[in-house]
This record gives sequence, structure tokens and C-alpha cells, in this order.
Amino acid sequence: MDIKLIAKNPTAFHNYFIDEKLEAGIVLSGTEIKSIRNGKANLKDSYAIIKNGEVFIVGLHISPYEQGNIFNKDPLRDRKLLLNRREINKLIGLTKQKGCSLVPLNMYFKGSLVKVELGVGKGKKLYDKREDIAKKEAERRMKQHMSIKNMS
Repeated sequence: MDIKLIAKNPTAFHNYFIDEKLEAGIVLSGTEIKSIRNGKANLKDSYAIIKNGEVFIVGLHISPYEQGNIFNKDPLRDRKLLLNRREINKLIGLTKQKGCSLVPLNMYFKGSLVKVELGVGKGKKLYDKREDIAKKEAERRMKQHMSIKNMS
């Protein structure tokens, strides 16, 4: 299967420790698909919730399609995710644990279908975020130092 990335959630790994990942389909209208094909999707402030035994993604912004006129839907509406009953029960069990939440990580085309990669994550504290930033900075300095050393 050919996988083409549509959108990434830039703050997901910064704000959460991601324990498990899960692939889900998403229910979209025709104009939303056309807008996504034009690259007009944003996962930045989105999250997933479980209502009445169904999983919904909240805060996913899909810009209205320019030629869509009356068929365009609300850009920030809740969209249903397609999962098996067993997967939903597993997610319910994981989110009942203290501090766990469902975070969309990526949105991509798998063949002609749009898929969302969900992560089950625990929120990071401020000191955890600072620690991650310090590690990335140290790795960047080491790479920079190695590249200068290799040039000479």
C-alpha cells in the first residue's frame, strides 16, 4: 500500500508520552476529501474522545473546499473514527487510567482511504518537556561538532 502523509500533529510528542499507536479510518464528506487532497488539514489542537461507545476526533480543522458551495461542512465539526468494537473497548480501558488521553498523531492516505494514527498518551509535566528540549539540543550540538570535525 502506498502511504502519503497529509498532516502531522507537531505538539503530540512534545506534550505526551505516547505508549500505544492505533490506526483508524475516518468518516468524511466529499468536499472534505477534496480539501484534504489539496493539503488543507490541520491536526494541531485536535484530540479524540469516546462518546456512547464510539470514538470521535475533536478539533481537526479541514478548510472548506473552494468550489464546494452549499456542500461544505463546518471545518471544526466532530468526525467519527472507524474502529472495531474490540479496539474501542481496549481504548476505553486505557483512557480510564489516570492521565491517559487519545491524541491524533498523523493523518495520511493509505491507498485511496484517509487514515488517522491515534496515540494513547500520558501528559508530560513541564520538567519532562524541558528535559526533552535539552536532549535534542545536546544531540544537535554533537552532530554539528562531528560535521565540523569531519570537514577538517
